[in-house]
Amino acid sequence: MARISILGSAAAVSDADHDYTHFLLRGETSMILVDAGSNPLGKLQTLGIDDNQLQDIILTHFHPDHVAGVPNMLMHMWLLGRQAPLRFYALHHCANRVEDMMLSYAWDTWPNFFPVSFHRITERSGAPVLENDDFRIFSWPTKHFVPTIGLRIENKRTGNVLAYTCDTEPIPAMIELARNADMLVHEAAGKGFGHSSAFQAGETAAESGAKSLYLIHYQVWNTDPAPLVDEARQAYDGPIILVKDFDEFEF
Repeated sequence: MARISILGSAAAVSDADHDYTHFLLRGETSMILVDAGSNPLGKLQTLGIDDNQLQDIILTHFHPDHVAGVPNMLMHMWLLGRQAPLRFYALHHCANRVEDMMLSYAWDTWPNFFPVSFHRITERSGAPVLENDDFRIFSWPTKHFVPTIGLRIENKRTGNVLAYTCDTEPIPAMIELARNADMLVHEAAGKGFGHSSAFQAGETAAESGAKSLYLIHYQVWNTDPAPLVDEARQAYDGPIILVKDFDEFEF
């Protein structure tokens, strides 16, 4: 079975117990990191994972809580002697800016740096992102402050589907993204421009026919997120889980 490991669950203001939202997909032969708002290498070590096994990273959009950890992550990999290639997948808007960010750190002068490549994703519904022996991944544009993508992740070995909305207001494209998904991982930062409430996440889960709802990217600073489950249940009667850092789920 494929597994999703939650490395962070907070929205843009994290705290000591909740890192910025990012997660790891693990199949039988591959691992894919989604976003890097902070350096994930320590968490991979805690999970007993050698970061040299990580070859693919998807960046959903160019906001600090999703990409600011990239420079430290790459620097640490380099200092630890990594030689394996690393591939990034992102929209043009994000990929261009991440490359510029790395140039500001003069990464082109780091001696014996391992190969890094950027693969630009087309900004359209159902755009292919990557495919390997374990997963087939497609993206949908969301409605956020900057160009952003949600992901539909198919487990090629079981046929199960994990849908991840990332940061977005409720829009019809998210219904398409989440259609009949076994797991819908939906943000719950709060109702407003570029984001969704837990109730709105429940509405999307119900309308899309998702089999279960996992709330992520929620407010934690001086805030108890536990009531978000009851809020979502007002709109959706399926299983609802408030994910936490280091939670792991099979799909």
